[in-house]
Amino acid sequence: MNIGFMAHDAKKKLMQNFCIAYRNIFSKHQLYATGTTGRLIEEVTNLHIHKFLAGHLGGEQQLAAQIEHNDIDLVIFLRDPATRKKHEPDITNIIRLCDKHSIPLATNLATAEMLVKSLERGDLEWREAYK
Repeated sequence: MNIGFMAHDAKKKLMQNFCIAYRNIFSKHQLYATGTTGRLIEEVTNLHIHKFLAGHLGGEQQLAAQIEHNDIDLVIFLRDPATRKKHEPDITNIIRLCDKHSIPLATNLATAEMLVKSLERGDLEWREAYK
């Protein structure tokens, strides 16, 4: 499965720790991320991540295009609803596209953990048939 990662600045360390915890599951899948988030995940996990541009330089749009083409099966976008900065990605378009294509989307750690555990059990294999 193709998994997309994004994180607001205040959540990047949490994303790193999350990916360390689930490294064995993620290693079995194709991983995509906006530039900085992808680099930070790679540094701590040694997982191969296809990195787009940094979110504010167009990476958000690149990931959105993959979602629009139904090429992403799961999105984890750890966002900081309290202190979003102007240069950080806006989740509104990502939500709309995920809803349009029935792509599971996690915006917080609790939902992300549930989706990854579902992924491990094979509960998301319906995505293959949906595509």
